[in-house]
Amino acid sequence: MKGNDYASVMARKGEIMKKSVGIDYNKFESGGIAFDYKRMMSETGYTLSEIRSIQRNVHVGDTPVIELRNLTALARKCAARPGHGARIFIKDEAANPSGSFKVRRAAVSVYHAKKLGFKGVISATSGNYGAAVASQAAIAGLKCIVVQECYDSKGLGQPEIIEKARKCEALGAEVVQLSVGPELFYKFLLLLEETGFFNASLYTPFGIAGIETLGFEIAEQFRNKFSRDPSVVVCTNAGGGNLTGTARGLHMADYRGELVGASVNLAGLHMASDSQFNRKSFTTGHTGFGVPFAAWPDRSDVPRSAARPLRYMDRYVTVTQGSVFYITEALASLEGLEKGPAGNTSLAAAFALSQDMPEDQIILVQETEYTGAGKHVQPQLSFAKSNGIDVFFGDPADEKPGVNLILPSHPSLIKATELDLNHIRASLIKTAVKNYGKAPGEADIAFLAEETRRDTAFVKKVVAGINGEDGLSGGKNAKTG
Repeated sequence: MKGNDYASVMARKGEIMKKSVGIDYNKFESGGIAFDYKRMMSETGYTLSEIRSIQRNVHVGDTPVIELRNLTALARKCAARPGHGARIFIKDEAANPSGSFKVRRAAVSVYHAKKLGFKGVISATSGNYGAAVASQAAIAGLKCIVVQECYDSKGLGQPEIIEKARKCEALGAEVVQLSVGPELFYKFLLLLEETGFFNASLYTPFGIAGIETLGFEIAEQFRNKFSRDPSVVVCTNAGGGNLTGTARGLHMADYRGELVGASVNLAGLHMASDSQFNRKSFTTGHTGFGVPFAAWPDRSDVPRSAARPLRYMDRYVTVTQGSVFYITEALASLEGLEKGPAGNTSLAAAFALSQDMPEDQIILVQETEYTGAGKHVQPQLSFAKSNGIDVFFGDPADEKPGVNLILPSHPSLIKATELDLNHIRASLIKTAVKNYGKAPGEADIAFLAEETRRDTAFVKKVVAGINGEDGLSGGKNAKTG
C-alpha cells in the first residue's frame, strides 16, 4: 500500500509525473545542471504546421489584430517629445474559445491526452488555463478536474479567482478549491495518481508548443497587412510560458524586433503567505510569479519546465496595479473594448513604452483575455478596500503593494519600470549551482550561458562569486533555444 501522507506523495512525484505526462524527463538529463532543452521541446512530436491544424480543428487561433487608435492618440499627447508615440496594437486572444491565449496550450495537451487514451485531464491553476483545459476537454469528450488555490485561511477568495472557477464549472470541469499553501501541489499529485488522468500542465513541451502558433501568427499577420514586423512585442509574464512560446514562434518566423516582458509590481508580497494572499489585486501576470519563475523555471509542476523566459527576453518591465486598472477603464472608454486584467498589464506597459518610440513604429500587446463579473475593476477595488488597502488617485510611483493602490491622476503618470535582467540572470546561475551542490562543469557553464543569453565569461564571473548587481555585462546577446 502506498502512503498518502504529504511526505510519501512528494517522494514519488517523479513517478507520478512520468505516468501522467507520458514523458520520461530523465532521458534529457546530463547528470549535472545542464539538460537537453531542445530535445525536450521536440518531444511533442508535432510540427508547427500540425499544431496549427490541431488548433484550427477546435476553433483556436487565427485571432484578429486590432489597432488602438484612440489610445495611441492619448499616448502621443502624453509623450514628452514631439513625433513620438508608436502605434499601439493588440492581438485579440479573447476571441478564442474560453477567452484567452491559454487555450492554445490546452488544445495541444488535450489532443495528446486523447491520442494516448487518457480518460480525463487535470490542471493546477487559479486562472484562465483551467477554463481553457475545461473548454478543450468538453470538445474532446474527456473529463476535467481543475485544482485551484482560491482562499485564505478565513475562507475569503478573490473576485477574479472565483470568477475563473465559475468559468471552469460552466465549461464542465470539476473544480477543487484549496486554501493558499503547499497543499495545492500535494493534492494535485494525489489526484493524478488516483484518477490516472493526463497532467495538462502549463509547463510541458505541449503547453509551450501550443503558444508558438501565436508568435508565428503575429509575424504572419503584420507582414501580410503592413509588410513589416512590430518593432516591439510586449508579453505579460508570470510563469514564463506566454513569453517563451510567443518568442519561439516569432523566432521561427525570423522576427528581428524586441521582446519585452511585463509584470505588475507586487514587490514585498509573498504569494504563499496566508496573510498576504488577499492583499494583492492581481492573481497572475505579477512579479510574485514572474521574477521567481524567471530566476528558477524548474519550480514548476514538472521536473523540467519548458517555459524558460530568460532565453528569450530582451527587456523586463513592471507597471503598478493602479496603472493597469486605469488602462483597463481607458480601453473600454476610448476603444469600446472590455478586456480582463492580464493582457492589460502588457497594455499599460505598451502605453508607457510607446511614448519613447517614434510615431511610425508599432508596438504590439500580444494577447488579451475575456472579462467577467469578478474580473472587472470595481469588484477588485472593492475587495482591496475590504482588506484594508487604501485606494485613491495620485502618482502610481508612490504605490506600495499590500498597503495602497493608486490610480493615476493623469495618464502621463503611467510608467514602465525596467528590471535589472542581469540581476535575475545571476540569481538563476547561483540557484542552479546551489541546487546542484558542486562546481559546474564546462557543459553546465555552456548551458547556463544559453539559459541567460549571456556568454560563458558572464556565467563564470557569477559562479566565482562576483555580485551580479555590480554592472556585470555579458557578451553577444544571441537568441537561443
